[in-house]
Amino acid sequence: MGGAVRSVLWWITSVMGDHDYARYVEYLRTHDPDADVPTERAFWRARYRQQDTNPGARCC
Repeated sequence: MGGAVRSVLWWITSVMGDHDYARYVEYLRTHDPDADVPTERAFWRARYRQQDTNPGARCC
């Protein structure tokens, strides 16, 4: 039962975007190792700012 609960929690957090920063950092380190990695706070600010300038990018 624990595995099923973990799977459901992982899915929910994935849908909510909780893993997006970690994936972005991994992408930057793979594709541009010399790039400055933004803080998690800066990442989310930029992401929300982008959604405000392009409301069609949001799902809801």
